Amino acid sequence: QGQEKLSCNPKKENGTHVVLCELGNPMKAGARITVDLELSVSGLEDMGEAITFHLQLRSKNSPSPSNASVMVTVPVEAEAEMELRGNSLPATTVLPTSWHWVEGSRRLEDHGIKVEHVYELHNKGPGTVSGVTLSLAVPHLLGDHVLLYLLELGTEGGMSCSHHPALNPAQV
Repeated sequence: QGQEKLSCNPKKENGTHVVLCELGNPMKAGARITVDLELSVSGLEDMGEAITFHLQLRSKNSPSPSNASVMVTVPVEAEAEMELRGNSLPATTVLPTSWHWVEGSRRLEDHGIKVEHVYELHNKGPGTVSGVTLSLAVPHLLGDHVLLYLLELGTEGGMSCSHHPALNPAQV
């Protein structure tokens, strides 16, 4: 009939995490109680697709053969919002009309004007992420002509990177 807030205490029992909630005492024979539990569990990133809870009702009264127990499986749904930001330095580049690409040269300035593209991948949460793959397709050829000469590729923040074999083919 009335609603009461339960007092629950987490503890470890036999190597498992247990949350013990006291429903109150004494209870009348045949009493029916409905309990809504809201659990907040962290660190589920690598738990797979579901987590199972073992719920059991225990009485402190004389031993009862019906210590009701039930298994509840709840799907794990990770939520994280990723955001990709990018910049080119300089933002715009105009090639001079008198400039020509020098075949076979190992000097950087003979291959064009340096433009640096910087991409930042941010996790806006609320969950953490792992195993994220970012694929960038950079058009480096236009027909048989070099459009962008890809010089180098670098990362920061503990990321690993694999690149296309066309990276710095003339070894400038």
